[in-house]
Amino acid sequence: MNLSKLKTPFILVSVGIALFSGYRMWTLNAQDQLWGHLPLFNLLFGWIAIMIASEASWFRHPEKNKLVLYSTMSGLLLAFGFPISPFTPLMFIAFIPLLLAENIISEAGTKIQKWKIFKAAFNAFVLWNIITTFWVANTSYGPSYVAILLNAAFMTVPIILYHVVRVKLGKQWSYFAFIAFWISFEFGHMQWEISWPWLTLGNSFAQYPSWVQWYEFTGHLGGSFYILLANILIYNNLVRLNNWKSNIKTVLGLAALILVPIVISILIYYTHSDKGKSAKIVIVQPNFEPHYEKFSIPKSQQIIRFLDLSKKALEQETDYLVFPETSFSLINVDDGFRLPYMRKIRSFLQDYPKLKLITGLASMRQYETIQDLKWMRTYVTGKDTIYWEAQNAAVEMDYQSGDELDFYIKSKLVPGAEIFPYHKYLFFFKPIIEQLGGTTAGHATQKDRSVFDGGKAKIAPAICYESIYGGYVGGYIRNGANAIFIITNDGWWDNTAGHIQHLKFASLRAIEHRRSIARSANTGISCFINQRGDILQATEYGEVTTVKGEIQLNEEMTFYSRFGDWIAWVALMVTLVMFGGLVLRRFQ
Repeated sequence: MNLSKLKTPFILVSVGIALFSGYRMWTLNAQDQLWGHLPLFNLLFGWIAIMIASEASWFRHPEKNKLVLYSTMSGLLLAFGFPISPFTPLMFIAFIPLLLAENIISEAGTKIQKWKIFKAAFNAFVLWNIITTFWVANTSYGPSYVAILLNAAFMTVPIILYHVVRVKLGKQWSYFAFIAFWISFEFGHMQWEISWPWLTLGNSFAQYPSWVQWYEFTGHLGGSFYILLANILIYNNLVRLNNWKSNIKTVLGLAALILVPIVISILIYYTHSDKGKSAKIVIVQPNFEPHYEKFSIPKSQQIIRFLDLSKKALEQETDYLVFPETSFSLINVDDGFRLPYMRKIRSFLQDYPKLKLITGLASMRQYETIQDLKWMRTYVTGKDTIYWEAQNAAVEMDYQSGDELDFYIKSKLVPGAEIFPYHKYLFFFKPIIEQLGGTTAGHATQKDRSVFDGGKAKIAPAICYESIYGGYVGGYIRNGANAIFIITNDGWWDNTAGHIQHLKFASLRAIEHRRSIARSANTGISCFINQRGDILQATEYGEVTTVKGEIQLNEEMTFYSRFGDWIAWVALMVTLVMFGGLVLRRFQ
């Protein structure tokens, strides 16, 4: 069969699906309705059309058909090995097709072929990003496309460096380099303002927390190492040499090696029990749809739902009441929380003298003059100019609280939604970002991880996006937190895989730090998570409800809580050694 004859029909079909799904998104948006899974079809088939149309020029190589196949296979294996897919073991072989593609390119000559490697890797990572994180488009379409392409481009860097080391230093060194470069990339991707570590390889095991109980020693980067090592061992010992049948012992040995960490983990899982004294918690899930409902319904109506839900579940013995992220907005932190609906909450808390309320706030701080602040904003009222900064915050309060409350400001911000990364240097992108629907402003942050210790527990108030950073959450634990409260609003992504992935990642934080979790979602899934990562009493998406239960307050610190992402520092040292080897090689 002449496949070239099918090229035009495939392009037409792909373009048709992309355009039709885009049209449906446009009509639904005009009716103030959400898009659900439509962005998946729009983004995926749009990319498929681009790749089919450009494959002749994109893969200029005698074996371009193999390159296309291997590149696409890696993208699909990575996507279907990631939550919420149940096929997590696919991650152990997901990079092998991409390594085969690199091998084809390297064997064709002795020169470094960075551009060819980039193109093969980029296609794989675009597919992975689209299939697993398409739901970001439900928040803002334009920035989501930019984020997917940019993140895929970042992911190609470790692959390109692996190729360079292979050509310059040889195959055996390149395998160490591959692991070190990728983990260094994942760690670095958690540190800067364009941070998007959602697809960190170690997050794959959030689908099966019982497989990675050893995260209390390594953190989720230990899972990344596990996946990368498995790919290298299988590729180098079996696939590259194509000797599966003649090396049955090797096959069995590799299978046993890969299974040993899982077996050890399962043994830990079934022998582990939660530690610490107990605390009684009530979680409220108010379910105000964030796109069209939450910020348009009067505050007085919203507070009625919050309090009615609370009354149904609260008891005099309840220790904590938990409301979700940005439950209340336009709170001036210097105004003493004297707004009418905040006074109403304090009045309500008088009936529960023992109770502590943990709630999210969209707050602000106002200044009379210009301050040396990164995200200073202004507005004019009459002849006066008001200077202020926005905050996504959490607060602990009770009926005795004065104007000075325990306050925490969210400090891991979502690029594009809460922060314009490196705005001083990328100022020329400001008009484009605004047209695409992103933010060119930003939110205030704080340096240290505040712990709420006014009640029975010492609470780590992780706000939404912060809960996907294992090392960052460890900062709360080192400051004394014996429980984690996650407050979030996952309704921005509609009822897609996004809110489930976010929930499952929280299980990894529970394992890493052996801390029980109470999770309150405005729209999403609220629940409790025990210290071995089990999700308990989970609500339904879109449900207006409360959850009542107990958690244990563990005071002991895990190895990971104490030492953080030590695996990343080892990887960074290996990376430096590799760069040193490349420099020496160049001089030779």
